[in-house]
Amino acid sequence: MSAIRPFHLAIPVHDLEIAREFYGDILGCSTGRESENWIDFNFFGHQLVTHLDKNMNISDSTNTVDGNRVPVPHFGIILKKKDWDTLAKKLSAANVDFIVEPRTRFKDNTGEQSTMFIKDPSGNALEFKSFQDDGHIFTR
Repeated sequence: MSAIRPFHLAIPVHDLEIAREFYGDILGCSTGRESENWIDFNFFGHQLVTHLDKNMNISDSTNTVDGNRVPVPHFGIILKKKDWDTLAKKLSAANVDFIVEPRTRFKDNTGEQSTMFIKDPSGNALEFKSFQDDGHIFTR
């Protein structure tokens, strides 16, 4: 299998300047190209594009995973543990509301991972996780 290439994900946001503050200032994502209707962000090496949609309607659907109700849909990134710990502290210090507080899921089992869920200001759900063993990312 070849090296993983950056993904491209486009999501709706209700306000581009608020998205810039959240993804840029809070998460630390640099910006790329932009227009009056969208902004490209470097989301941990991947291309995340926020598109202005003033009439957006985000779902409140959830699914139970290891005892927590997690939002569906959601997206995120798998970080190294050190980076996950740093981000968890940064989000806490910024008083970001967690949907699921930073925790360990599937403790002492295949797929053990640190995870946390937040929503951006437009209601898009994000998950940040770090596996105890990256070799278990796709293990059944």
